[in-house]
Amino acid sequence: MAVHNYDVVVIGTGPAGESAAINAAKHGKRVAIIEKQAQVGGNCTHWGTIPSKALRHQVKQIMAFNTNRMFRDIGEPRWFSFPKVMERSRGTIDKQVEMRTTFYARNRIDLFHGVARFKDEHTVVVRDRQEGVEELTAKKIVISTGSRPYRPADINFRHPRIYCSDTILSLSHTPRTLVIFGAGVIGCEYASIFSGLGVKVDLINNRDSLLSFLDDEISDALSYHLRKHGVLIRHNEDYESVEGDDAGVVVSLKSGKKIRADAFLWANGRTGNTDSLGLENIGLEPNDRGQLSVDEHYRTAIPHIYAAGDVIGWPSLASAAYDQGLNSCNELLDKEYRFVSDVPTGIYTIPEISSFGPNERELTEAKVPYEVGKAFFKDTARAQITGDTVGMLKILFHQDTLEILGIHCFGDQASEILHIGQAIMQQEGKANTVKYFVNTTFNYPTMAEAYRVAAQNGLNRVF
Repeated sequence: MAVHNYDVVVIGTGPAGESAAINAAKHGKRVAIIEKQAQVGGNCTHWGTIPSKALRHQVKQIMAFNTNRMFRDIGEPRWFSFPKVMERSRGTIDKQVEMRTTFYARNRIDLFHGVARFKDEHTVVVRDRQEGVEELTAKKIVISTGSRPYRPADINFRHPRIYCSDTILSLSHTPRTLVIFGAGVIGCEYASIFSGLGVKVDLINNRDSLLSFLDDEISDALSYHLRKHGVLIRHNEDYESVEGDDAGVVVSLKSGKKIRADAFLWANGRTGNTDSLGLENIGLEPNDRGQLSVDEHYRTAIPHIYAAGDVIGWPSLASAAYDQGLNSCNELLDKEYRFVSDVPTGIYTIPEISSFGPNERELTEAKVPYEVGKAFFKDTARAQITGDTVGMLKILFHQDTLEILGIHCFGDQASEILHIGQAIMQQEGKANTVKYFVNTTFNYPTMAEAYRVAAQNGLNRVF
């Protein structure tokens, strides 16, 4: 068995692992990274963020084509199968894999493919698919193994009509009807995608509203537009059983309802990928969802072993994972670091949603005197030109100091639009003010102009 010595060993090539490994290599450390799959990129590239967002983009284009009056002059609306749309999306995955593979070669990071398992606190054994074994020792180790869909034991995921958010990407047909259990971010995104393909979707939510962490007005808007596209939302429901047969799936709810559909998608929760790491050999114990606890330095209970990304739980976003991996590595390199806490929300429903900072409900509960500035996309020239008139931008700011407290956006390119407000909110002292948007000239016509409109709307309420 070959033994290799490194300064840093990283387990997992998702966003957190990639940024940690490259950061260490660029600072002169000898680095190895381990990936259990045949290709790099982790869950983000192969089953999560990249494929689902590429799929969403294709569906959004189909929806735009089928509803555009100009295209109706040259032909009837077009129908596309799910496998055909997914096939088009795989090109993005291939490009991501190729690009990320070169990152490791360019930075002289040794890449090992195989399952990693701790032998002791400084040693990781890697076993590949041909049963080859190599032993890596390191002064510092970063665990960035990501997460996978949580699968309850009472649902038979081996049935060909029952899917989770990973296996749904290999769907070989287009169902006429689909039940999605779980109305979190993943469930809502897939409800948008499938309804955009003309599938009748039942979205089962075990709470009383969609994405309750959002601004109430935006949560309501999401509900409205999902329903507009044919999604039937069932709140305050839980499942009793999920049974597959030759014709489809029957979902029995605890309320007594029975729903039959061609297919079933479980989209309720995720589990950290820690079960094969041999953590018992080093005394680390994950929680009941397989996640590891870390301190504000991204250190686990063993000081020289760090963890970052989805494997540590909240916020379970690729954007945060990149920063967590980078900053966990900064800490182990004794460089300046930050604990990632201020993270923008990006939800890729159709239309998409993005927010940064507290919402109205949270500010009211905290008794913060705030005012609201709004701009509706239907009133902006750019949205009228593109036809993407659904949506709004909302700025929450302090009534007295005019400090921006929160930005909430719903509509096309919301996740891009948000970053302008986020940048101003991050400025210190008097530089963070809603007046910035009134005193700055924006290109016209642009979606960014919505900031000027919203700021003027809000200031009119104050003065």
